Amino acid sequence: MTARPAGLSPNLALNQLVMERQAAGESLVHLAFGEARLPVLPQLSRQLAAGASRSGYGPVAGGAAVREAAAGYFSRRRLPTEPDRIVVAPGSKPLLMALQLVLPGDVLLPRPAWNSYAPQARYAGKKVFGVPIPEECGGVPEPATLRETIRAARAAGDDPRILILTLPDNPTGTLAPPPLVRELCSVARSEDLVIISDEIYRDIVHDPRATPMLSPAEIAPERTVVTSGLSKTLGLGGWRIGVARFPAGEHGAQIRDAVVSVASEVWSTLATPMQQVAEYAFTEPPEIRERLAASARLHGAVARAVHGIAVGAGAVCRPPSGGFYVYPDFAPLRGPLAARGVTDAESLARRLFDDSGVVVLPGHALGDDPRALRFKAATSLLYGDEREQRAALESDDPVRLPHLAEVLGRIEKSFAQLTGGNR
Repeated sequence: MTARPAGLSPNLALNQLVMERQAAGESLVHLAFGEARLPVLPQLSRQLAAGASRSGYGPVAGGAAVREAAAGYFSRRRLPTEPDRIVVAPGSKPLLMALQLVLPGDVLLPRPAWNSYAPQARYAGKKVFGVPIPEECGGVPEPATLRETIRAARAAGDDPRILILTLPDNPTGTLAPPPLVRELCSVARSEDLVIISDEIYRDIVHDPRATPMLSPAEIAPERTVVTSGLSKTLGLGGWRIGVARFPAGEHGAQIRDAVVSVASEVWSTLATPMQQVAEYAFTEPPEIRERLAASARLHGAVARAVHGIAVGAGAVCRPPSGGFYVYPDFAPLRGPLAARGVTDAESLARRLFDDSGVVVLPGHALGDDPRALRFKAATSLLYGDEREQRAALESDDPVRLPHLAEVLGRIEKSFAQLTGGNR
């Protein structure tokens, strides 16, 4: 049995620390937590209130209406889906954990990856094999290295059979291009892998025309489970609404039934008022579509601004194309940083925190090389209070709004100060 993780998830622990420090009066720039903090649409609040009288448990997989709405959501995204292939849950995180519990074999992850995949696998008694990401993007492993990793692991007696992909990616804020997704699906078929495609950021592609989204469920539908939810796209993280789409056919039905079995013993069902919210959101009336488009524009504008600041400070960084993250690498500045006591990801993050009150998640918390000078910066908490968030959503150029320009200026100064410079 592999070792079990202990302690809080690092992003949640940092978020809790920041909230405590801010409550005590500290001024911090919070880039360490991927919460999409935007005003809740009034229509969603009304749906929640209308559903408050629905106090029964209902079916474990979710009621017929919400599953039909979610099936329509996927079908409109080139993934034809029947309602019986849908399961809703209190967030996508429990669905991902349930999949780890019911699918056989060890886990293959891109390196770096969202910080909960690996601990979940270890809780399920699985080994985790991290595979470096390609040069152009994150969220997926480099295909040739993936094949080598699988064959070496099997030769050593291990059993990698689950491949987790994130499209678009957390932590790099990039989207794997269609040819790369096709190549990975080919590897999955030849090596008989089940793909878990985490697509919770799917509706936050900044420019879908320039960066088309291809789901592995379009290429390898018989072996791909898709997970998603409403926390990132509609800012409903605290409402905990997740969804999974399972493959058609007997194998998909077996996975779905096994996940429902876990659900029946762990979370029972998604709270019925939240099912009413999800049914409405997944039906995608005009105000939902408008919010999705506005939030994608805002997330993209601010992520690109932080990317520009990092590159201007001397880091190398993949340009963000989806979600609300950037993942800079300060390796070009290793010499000047070492002179200031910064030699790895942890000391880099600590220097930013101590000197500037800028909080980031160091790369080693995401499975990256601890010696690398990389961190994740989540830009989605920079939009201000609710009034400022509304202004940012409505603006054609949000980064020029005074409150956003001020916080971006503070980030620019903090990155320049890392090496004692004044860029």
